[in-house]
Amino acid sequence: MNLGFGRQCPPGRGGPMDYYKAEHLAHFASIAEGNKELADRFFAWYGAVFADGALSAREKALLALAVAHAIQCPYCIDAYTKSCLEAGLSLEHITEAVHVASAIRGGASLIHTLQAHNAVDRSSL
Repeated sequence: MNLGFGRQCPPGRGGPMDYYKAEHLAHFASIAEGNKELADRFFAWYGAVFADGALSAREKALLALAVAHAIQCPYCIDAYTKSCLEAGLSLEHITEAVHVASAIRGGASLIHTLQAHNAVDRSSL
């Protein structure tokens, strides 16, 4: 895995590829081991959130995939990519949604430039 600046972190060396493993996603339900009641409530709420409503389950899958990219959750990216494909969405849909999320995230970073401008103005007095 390229970590930037030409550095590599091979599997087994404590890099992100060792922490995030696709097979972990199949064990998500094990979160109930610490508190079954809270897990049951989470899964009930989660199911209700993703049920058809004003937005279809298909639209929600695409939204979830965009958010997954914005928060950079590899497990969510894997899960919602699969959900999008199962809902009949194409790579073109997925790519466009990821670009929308990236544009919003980038814009949110850029607007904070105003904070830097304000700090410069305060320091220039």
